[in-house]
This record gives sequence, structure tokens and C-alpha cells, in this order.
Amino acid sequence: MLALETVRQEWEAGNRRFEELTRDPVGRPRLLAQLEVVTDELRKRVGQTFTLDELAAAYARADDWVREAVDERAGTPGWPRTVSLVQDAAFHLYQRGAVDYTP
Repeated sequence: MLALETVRQEWEAGNRRFEELTRDPVGRPRLLAQLEVVTDELRKRVGQTFTLDELAAAYARADDWVREAVDERAGTPGWPRTVSLVQDAAFHLYQRGAVDYTP
């Protein structure tokens, strides 16, 4: 498993890029829909009571299920280009619910 601090840095960087992309009024609704799908899947897979280590472990296995969920529920033309940023943003935001979260 990747070191927790490294993973959190990836999430933060992806979230910053995600926020930049959501400034585009055309792409914003698509990206927010994808974020909602990934966040919903996180709730199902990780639950509401979790540690940062558990979240990082879920992240290490997330590529396939994130792609599948976005494709099925929020796939729009070009979605594969931004799915990794959406994934990072979702994990970045979701980590705030961890029992051991510190900014």
C-alpha cells in the first residue's frame, strides 16, 4: 500500500485540478455528477466509520470500480480523460469523515 501521506498528497493535487476544471460552466455539471457517483460508491464500500488507512486501502483498489461506476451512472463523452481527477477529488473530500482525520 502506498504511504498514507503520499496518497493524501495525490488526493489533494487531484482535487485542486478538479476544482480548476469545474470552473468551466460547460464541464462543471458532468464533473459534479461523476463526483457524486464516486462519493456514493465510497459510502457503500468504506462506510461512514473508517480510518485514513482504510480509505487509503480502498484507494489502492479503486481504479476499476470507479471507472465502472462512472461509466454506468455518469458516463458522458470524454469521461475517461478526467476520471482519475474525479477519483482523487472524491477521496480527498471523503477523508474528512475519517475518525483519525487531521488537516
